[in-house]
Amino acid sequence: MAGIIFCEATELYNLFNQCTKYSRLTEPIYLYLVDVRSKSEYDESHVITAKRARTDVDGNYLLPQDIELECVKYCVVYDGHTKSSDEVGPAIQYAMLLEVVSRQPIRILNGGYEYFSACYPFFRTQMLFYLPQELDAFEPYPIEIIPAKLYMGNFKQATNQQVQKDLKFKAYLNLCKAKEIIITDKNIASILHIPSSEETDLYYHFPMICNFLAGQLIERIINTFHCKQDEVLYICENNPLKKFVSRNTNCTCVTRKSFMENIYTRVKHIVVDEAQNFRTEDGKGIKSVYGIIRALVAE
Repeated sequence: MAGIIFCEATELYNLFNQCTKYSRLTEPIYLYLVDVRSKSEYDESHVITAKRARTDVDGNYLLPQDIELECVKYCVVYDGHTKSSDEVGPAIQYAMLLEVVSRQPIRILNGGYEYFSACYPFFRTQMLFYLPQELDAFEPYPIEIIPAKLYMGNFKQATNQQVQKDLKFKAYLNLCKAKEIIITDKNIASILHIPSSEETDLYYHFPMICNFLAGQLIERIINTFHCKQDEVLYICENNPLKKFVSRNTNCTCVTRKSFMENIYTRVKHIVVDEAQNFRTEDGKGIKSVYGIIRALVAE
């Protein structure tokens, strides 16, 4: 038995969006997704490609007959709202049955259908069967790096209006060599284009890329929580960077040295650049930046 593990909504989302020339969902033994909710709940709405778990007349779960489970790479089970801290629920009960025959760990979707469908409502459906050509036509979404904040995709995905709408893009970092993204959506705040090729040294551009992403994160924090300038703090490595970020964002910017020497009583959100450079006073090793922040920012 390979065991039972919990997987986050992001992991299942990324499993859906793996592809080569075609979506990997076309592979019969790539992903087996099982819904253990009631029939009425399943019929009303379920996650794409999910099969409903079979039961006998007494309500006991049965092993699936439509797939060789021991050959499946990813098997994911979900119910309504199971969390890793829950007592044994329907998803865990069914996973315990499947793990007996599976060679791979059985994954239980943390938060269940309710949480996943809230995060990715565009992956809900009422379809019961998929033809091979329908799976061939499935258009993968960009891979999610940081949930609901940062995605990595290709030019086709970046310019797909449905993807833009579903994932609510606010900014683009474009690394395509000769393709400029032209956006008419007024909700897109900014685009950073760094033409690249196989010979391009992206490490050279990392400071600019990180500053761009940090600026977008800061703006999102300010707009989401309606923060004032002294409630969002950006900690950066040096004065030139401090001046650059100060000109482009509406937050308080300080260098790491200044941050270590002062106390900030009104700060509610902190964005840290080069967090690994926070060290103990004697310079021996890295001290947890979170511990330093707790000490220097008033509760």
